[in-house]
Amino acid sequence: MKRTGFLIDMDGVIYKGSEPIPGAVTFINGLRRQGFPFLFLTNNSQRTSRDVCYKLLKMGFDVTDEDIFTCGMATARYLASKTPGGTAYVIGEGGLLNELHNQGYSIVDDHPDYVVIGEGRTIMLESVDKAINMIMKGSKLIATNLDPNCPVGNGKFRAGCGAFVAMIEVATGKKAFSVGKPSPVMMRMARKKLELATDDTVMIGDTMSTDILGAGSMGFTTVLTLSGVTREADLDEFGYAPDFIIHSIQDLLDEALFEKVIEKHGRDQLVTV
Repeated sequence: MKRTGFLIDMDGVIYKGSEPIPGAVTFINGLRRQGFPFLFLTNNSQRTSRDVCYKLLKMGFDVTDEDIFTCGMATARYLASKTPGGTAYVIGEGGLLNELHNQGYSIVDDHPDYVVIGEGRTIMLESVDKAINMIMKGSKLIATNLDPNCPVGNGKFRAGCGAFVAMIEVATGKKAFSVGKPSPVMMRMARKKLELATDDTVMIGDTMSTDILGAGSMGFTTVLTLSGVTREADLDEFGYAPDFIIHSIQDLLDEALFEKVIEKHGRDQLVTV
């Protein structure tokens, strides 16, 4: 029997900072109650799925660890599929390290199979220099994602994984392979985790260059919410478009709109609230 399932970005879609976006808890808990499969996708590799789940539980979301899929998880699984039992030098934090260990990887300081770059608040130039030399000697460069910056609330940003990766690419002349959104690697893994067909997968996100680009390229139904980083005026900058545009996830509490989304009826529907 065919069923619709949802891949859902988090920051800017279901919460901002430590506060849920209005209607988000009702929508997510409604999906759970009605039996719609869903998975949260995040391009943040710092935290484990358990850490992320705890944050959502505190906000009132009915979720478990299994509902979370990070770019760190996707990266570790991808590397394990290519080089089982391999080695990695990691610039990143606990979430990424934990996922690599879970996939049988050893973290080393010399001649690794891969140099893996994730988010980090304490990245030092000494570690970057070490990574550069490893890559120059043959280690492959892997990025959990290429986001240039990350929102930290109150309209402020910090350097993202992509900013550090770009520095290493310039220094080595080597291009990184990125696993996180919009990579088809992470999108395909997430769809398969929910055991969904392409036509029955809906992506809800707030970022055109990751959520919408990645999901649209895979043939998923795409829903852009304007509650995060993308504004309606930004849409003319892109050569592609989401299937549906909403002001916030609260709009999907409207039964008629929700039915349009899961039935794939209508295109570029801007909801007025």
